[in-house]
Amino acid sequence: MNRREIIRTHAAPAAIGAYSQAVKVGSVVYLSGQIGLDPASGALVEGIDAQIERVFENLRAVAEASGASLDQAVKVTIYLTDLAHFGKVNEAMARFFSEPYPARATVGVKELPRGALVEADAILALD
Repeated sequence: MNRREIIRTHAAPAAIGAYSQAVKVGSVVYLSGQIGLDPASGALVEGIDAQIERVFENLRAVAEASGASLDQAVKVTIYLTDLAHFGKVNEAMARFFSEPYPARATVGVKELPRGALVEADAILALD
């Protein structure tokens, strides 16, 4: 049976609840959802553009802490409080991920923790 390895990094915000930044099992890494929190201050960055960038920077930091990169993502889920920002997420993903892009779902939600406008999580395959 594969052992779980808990992934932690100070380059991304600490978990704000009862969860880990990521969990690695065998050759799969499950990245917890990231919102636009600045890891140094713990504050939510302002505005949708800054939050989208910070979300992907945080995901990248956790991926790198696991020994991987976002290019190994096989599935990404995006949560938006306003689906009008869908195009901005697409633009950011083109900067943070390389082709072939991972599978993705985008979900409109009423609200997110700490009043965030966007959240994303990912699954990485290391093989």
